[in-house]
Amino acid sequence: MMNNTKYVTTEITFPIEFYDVDSMRIVWHGNYVKYFEKARCALLNVIGYNYLEMEKSGYLFPVTGLKLKYIRSLEFGDSARVQAMLVEYENMIKIRYEIYSVKTGLLCTRGESSQMCIDKATHETKFVCPKEFIKKVQALQEKQ
Repeated sequence: MMNNTKYVTTEITFPIEFYDVDSMRIVWHGNYVKYFEKARCALLNVIGYNYLEMEKSGYLFPVTGLKLKYIRSLEFGDSARVQAMLVEYENMIKIRYEIYSVKTGLLCTRGESSQMCIDKATHETKFVCPKEFIKKVQALQEKQ
């Protein structure tokens, strides 16, 4: 389980849908990326700087890196519990994920995504995240 010390975290739970599984009724490997994205959106909402807020502030954050480690499969009829933890926020957004089976409680997948900040108007890479985002993260950290 992830260590929550000084990290902004969130957790979501949802059922494994039939359209996410293959003919063996296990989640197709590409759908774990979608599950990361669901958790990432939930985490950004907790921070108060979701994709719409990013765009309003003049920035976009494309995904620049993705790592996954498959440990065991999720199956149709189960639910997934996804934990997301913000581990970097000053120079980029880096989030670590763990996906668990609700039925067994076992870790199924872990991974990490990274996103770089770019100026919406110029598409110029920014090597520091917007102050607004950093302040929101730090405010949440202070509450812990």
